[in-house]
Amino acid sequence: MRIVTPFALVVVVFFIAAISCKSESKPEPRPRHNAANQPLQAEGFVVRTKELSEKIQVPGTLLPFEATEIRPEISGRIVELNIPEGRVVEKGTVLVKLFDGDLQARLKKLEVQLSIAQKTVERQKALLDISGISQQEYDLSELEANNLSADIELVKVEISKTKIKAPYTGRIGLKNISLGAYVTPTNILTAISQVNELKLEFTVPEKYSENMRPGREVVFDVNGIDKQFRAAVMATEAGIEANTRTLKVRAVVKGRHDELVSGGFASVSLELGEKGAPLVIPTQAIIPKARTKEVVVFRSGQADFTTVTTGIRDSTFVQVLDGLKEGDTIVTTALLAIRPESKISLTKVN
Repeated sequence: MRIVTPFALVVVVFFIAAISCKSESKPEPRPRHNAANQPLQAEGFVVRTKELSEKIQVPGTLLPFEATEIRPEISGRIVELNIPEGRVVEKGTVLVKLFDGDLQARLKKLEVQLSIAQKTVERQKALLDISGISQQEYDLSELEANNLSADIELVKVEISKTKIKAPYTGRIGLKNISLGAYVTPTNILTAISQVNELKLEFTVPEKYSENMRPGREVVFDVNGIDKQFRAAVMATEAGIEANTRTLKVRAVVKGRHDELVSGGFASVSLELGEKGAPLVIPTQAIIPKARTKEVVVFRSGQADFTTVTTGIRDSTFVQVLDGLKEGDTIVTTALLAIRPESKISLTKVN
C-alpha cells in the first residue's frame, strides 16, 4: 500500500483549486449579432422634373448640292473640247462637240426630198379637186411627205446629241479625254458639281430617328477651321438601315462658305432636348438587365425593384418615361447589396 505524503497532497489540492478558478473566470458567451435584422444604409433621391438635354456627336460628309458625271449619249469622235478644269461654267455651255458631218449630210438629203414631196402633194391636191386622181393616190403622197418630216426631226435629235452641254451652272472637274478621241456612252468625259450650295449627310442611331424631322437645325464643324456651321435637315432615308440600326439624314448647309469643300469630313453635334420638364433620376440609379432596366424604390422602409423605361440622358441625369411618378424615392447607393424586400435606412435624401 502506497502512503500519500503531505507534500503530494498539497500539490493536488493546489492543482484542483487552479482549475476551479480558471473555470469561474471564463466569460459567458455573448449572444450572436443577427445582421439580417439590421436595415441596410443607403442614400436616396426624390424623383422630380428637370429640364434635360442630350448632346451627341456623329460623323458626317459634305456633298455638293448636285453632282453629275458627264457622258456622251452616242459614240463619236471629239472635234471640239471646251472643258475648263476647276472653273465654273454656265448652264447650257457646250463642253464637247462630236463629229456630225454624216448626220448633217443626211439632214440635207432629207430636206431636199421633203421639198420635192411637198410640191408633189400640192400638185396632187389640185388634181384631186378636179377628180384627176383618186383619194388613195393623194393620201400616199401626203404620207410620204409626213414620213420625211419625221425622219428630219429624228436626225436633228441625233445632231443635238453630238453637243454635250452643262446641265446646270457648276464647277467642272478634271477632264478624262483629249481632242480627237473616240468616245462611247461608257466613257466619263468629266464631272460637274453645284458647289455654291452644299449638303451635309450623316447617320444617327435608331433611337434618335424621331428627332430628325425636316427643318431641324444641326451644328457641325470641320477640321482646320475654327468655326461652327449650321445646316437644316431636308430629308431622311425611308427606313432604318438593318445592319447598322441607323438612319441616314441629309441636310442643307445654310449660307455660302467658300472655305468648305465637298467631300470633306464634318463632325455633327446634335442637341436632343425635351419640351417642358421631364421626370429625371440619377444615371447611377439604373440597374441594367438583359432586356429591361430597373430601379430600387424606397417604400415603407423596404426595397421595391421596379422596371422603368428611360429616354434621353446627360452626364448626370436620365429621363424616365414610364415606371415612376413624381415624388417617388429611389435608392442611389449600395445597389449591389440590396435584395428584394431588403430593409433600408436612408442616410441622405437628395
